[in-house]
Amino acid sequence: MRTIVILLLVAIAASLFSALYFLFKDTSGSTRTVKALTTRVGLSIGLFLLLMAAHYFGIIGQRL
Repeated sequence: MRTIVILLLVAIAASLFSALYFLFKDTSGSTRTVKALTTRVGLSIGLFLLLMAAHYFGIIGQRL
């Protein structure tokens, strides 16, 4: 589970930095920045739902 979460966080960061790159390097009218940010939001929501489901099913839990 930890590996999946770390991979998703890396993918979210990569999408964010690619959007920043496209913002500065693309010509006007390009939609690559919007697509990269949409991907980042989708990955973030997916990670949140994955963590909620893992907690609900007992895969992850509280440490005492």
